[in-house]
Amino acid sequence: IYRSDLSLIISSYEMELLEPTITEHKSLLLYLPFMLDALEESAIKKWKPFEERKDFVFIGFGGHAPNVDAISYLKKDIWPLIRQQLSDVKANIYGGNLPEKVHQMNDPKEGFFIKGWAEEAKQVIESSGVMLAPLRFGAGLKGKLLDAMRYGTPSITTSIGAEGMHKNLAWNGKICDDPKSFAEAAVKLYQDKIEWKQCQQNAIEIIDTIYDKKTLDKVLRSKIESIQENLAAHRTNNFIGAMLRHQTLSSTKYMAKWIEEKNRG
Repeated sequence: IYRSDLSLIISSYEMELLEPTITEHKSLLLYLPFMLDALEESAIKKWKPFEERKDFVFIGFGGHAPNVDAISYLKKDIWPLIRQQLSDVKANIYGGNLPEKVHQMNDPKEGFFIKGWAEEAKQVIESSGVMLAPLRFGAGLKGKLLDAMRYGTPSITTSIGAEGMHKNLAWNGKICDDPKSFAEAAVKLYQDKIEWKQCQQNAIEIIDTIYDKKTLDKVLRSKIESIQENLAAHRTNNFIGAMLRHQTLSSTKYMAKWIEEKNRG
C-alpha cells in the first residue's frame, strides 16, 4: 500500500482494519466494493415468486478452501438439523473443481446432492428457495451472496459470510454462527413467505445503496483525478512510500550490477 499511489479496498470491514494502521496516510486508501447495476423494476418483476422456488442451494469454486470447509460444515452439522424438520427438501451443491472429498459427500438418501459445475449460476440460484452459505473463514466480498441478492434469493450465512457486505443495513436473510440457529433460520425462512419477501426487499436496498455502479464510478474517477492533479504533493506526503520506492530502485540497481559482474566471469 505504501508503495502505491492508491489502493482499492473492496470490503468495508477491511477498511476498518487498515485505517488505524495507516492513520496519517488515509489518502492512499479508497473503499470501492463491487460496482453493480441498480436493480431495475423490470428485472425485479422477473424474479421467480416464492411458490415457484424449491430446495436449498450452495454454490462456490471448489479450489477455494472456505467453500470446501463450508460444504463439509453444512453436510455434517447443519443439514441433518434441517432435514429433521423438512424431510423432503434437497441441498444442491454447485461449484467447479470440487475435490473428491466433496463428491464423496453426495448423499441422495439425505437429500444432499453434489451437482458440480453449473452451466448458469443465475438459473440454479433463482430457482432455489434459500441460499445456504455457512462460511467459517475467508475475507473480502462473497460473490455468491451478492448473486443471491441480484436474483431475488434470500440467504442464510455467518458473520464471516456477511462481513463487510451490508454495513448497517438489514441482511438479505439471516446471519447465524452456530448449527442450531443456522438450521432454524433456514427452515423458518424457507417456509415463511412474508419474511422471505422482506428479505428480497433488503437485498434491493443493499445493492442500490452500497454497490451502485454510477455512484461508485464517480467516486473512483474523482479520486484518480484528484491524485493526478496533485501527484507531487500526494507522493511527498507519503514519506514511507518514497523511502520504500527508493530502496526498491536501489535493490534493482545493485542486482543489475551483480548480474553484470557475473556475466563477465
